[in-house]
Amino acid sequence: MSALRRKFGDDYQVVTTSSSGSGLQPQGPGQGPQQQLVPKKKRQRFVDKNGRCNVQHGNLGSETSRYLSDLFTTLVDLKWRWNLFIFILTYTVAWLFMASMWWVIAYTRGDLNKAHVGNYTPCVANVYNFPSAFLFFIETEATIGYGYRYITDKCPEGIILFLFQSILGSIVDAFLIGCMFIKMSQPKKRAETLMFSEHAVISMRDGKLTLMFRVGNLRNSHMVSAQIRCKLLKG
Repeated sequence: MSALRRKFGDDYQVVTTSSSGSGLQPQGPGQGPQQQLVPKKKRQRFVDKNGRCNVQHGNLGSETSRYLSDLFTTLVDLKWRWNLFIFILTYTVAWLFMASMWWVIAYTRGDLNKAHVGNYTPCVANVYNFPSAFLFFIETEATIGYGYRYITDKCPEGIILFLFQSILGSIVDAFLIGCMFIKMSQPKKRAETLMFSEHAVISMRDGKLTLMFRVGNLRNSHMVSAQIRCKLLKG
């Protein structure tokens, strides 16, 4: 049995079967009970070896509203693919919305039809359709300023929209860029270079039985104010 354990490891257990019963052939002389290797049923761990806790909270009332009440932390805790998706989606929706506002102003003032008239002063020069309004917004928001499209002083609603655009752009930039910066600065992968001993021992320490294991740091940099949290599960 020890040889089988060394060969197949601890993932299998030896089961002794008897030949008695219906449907089994009788054993010949000198034949004893047969042994079979049956895979063990793997029990799910409460705590993985990398320190991740598998215990999850469930059946909590108004769980979604609690996450939305702290939206910034919720975005930081999301996975990278969801962060990038929200990042791209938010900017795309904001850009299309503001470009639509500039196009609506040009449409209501009749600038789309009178843009080529020589003595006419439009709200935004050289804005003829939605793509040109979108390009004007991008040039203004990104402070590119090519000089071909510009707002004039004959459009008070355009000035108000320009102020609203500046405030909204600053809020969106601060929220999303701050979220991405905090997520990148979190040392979640720092634990990948921390090594724990495969086995823990219990021995006498200062006259008491103490559970002991070793922790090693693969990096040369030191960890300041490091804390280790252990969980003991008793059967």
